[in-house]
Amino acid sequence: MKKLTKSSTDKKWDGVLGGLSEYLNVDPTLIRLIFVILTIVSFGLGGVIAYVIAMFIMPEDQGESSN
Repeated sequence: MKKLTKSSTDKKWDGVLGGLSEYLNVDPTLIRLIFVILTIVSFGLGGVIAYVIAMFIMPEDQGESSN
């Protein structure tokens, strides 16, 4: 069973969007583009708040540790 975790290999800030792209098996660039568009449409509030919440809620990937 797949688990939604932060990516330890494909991350720009904290690995949230990289982990989401691995979970959905979608190109991470597409996920990041959708995130930016949704953030702009919501005047920054929805995307930023959702990302910060996900940073604290999503567990780290146990595969490879980066630090």
